Amino acid sequence: MAAKEGIFSKDTFQFFRDLGSHNKKEWMDEHRNRYQESVVKPLKKLLEEMGPTVLKLNPQFETSGRRGANFSRINRDIRFAKDKTLYKTNMYVKFPVLLGGELESGELYAGVSADTATAGFRIYGGSKRKQTVLALVAEPRIAKNPRWLAQQKKKLARKYESYWYSAIKGDWKKNASWPKNEDWPKLQAWVVRKKISRGAATRPSYPADLAEIFRDVYPILKFVSIPD
Repeated sequence: MAAKEGIFSKDTFQFFRDLGSHNKKEWMDEHRNRYQESVVKPLKKLLEEMGPTVLKLNPQFETSGRRGANFSRINRDIRFAKDKTLYKTNMYVKFPVLLGGELESGELYAGVSADTATAGFRIYGGSKRKQTVLALVAEPRIAKNPRWLAQQKKKLARKYESYWYSAIKGDWKKNASWPKNEDWPKLQAWVVRKKISRGAATRPSYPADLAEIFRDVYPILKFVSIPD
């Protein structure tokens, strides 16, 4: 499934480095065409390449390409963010599963930033955690199968890094580890990912590498967020 040429170019990474040094509307306006060519078009191509792969894992994955559904936004919402820079220096292609109603699943994702590419699984709870799949789907399953989290660590820890977030008085705390059963009631987000070098991310084999990653981490997404 490898493309004839790489999805990303060296300028994809250079663009984010330059944006980090010139995070102003005037600079972004001047480099809008470069942003489209080096970032937006490659991400759209990546969505096209990976769509069939994720649909084989689950036909309910969102692959329509709708803004917000499959692509992160480069504009930062500075109303609520501590970081007041206008633009994010990374972007993602993401694949959630369509659950219906207000429930949101975890995601398979592939991201690119100034220094590296990353790919894997992630899930974020909302402000009403008791109404999310973290509580409604994952907690009962973990209670029924208390060895599951440890089994995932044993299976994947050599290839993937894991970190999760808890919330303390409204502030999120990053925990650089694999969550344990006793951590789950306070878990607000969880990421299992692999870092991919810039060289590997610009090779034609990159989509095939992503397919392997997605196959590895999809069982986590399924267990913690897809109802029976």
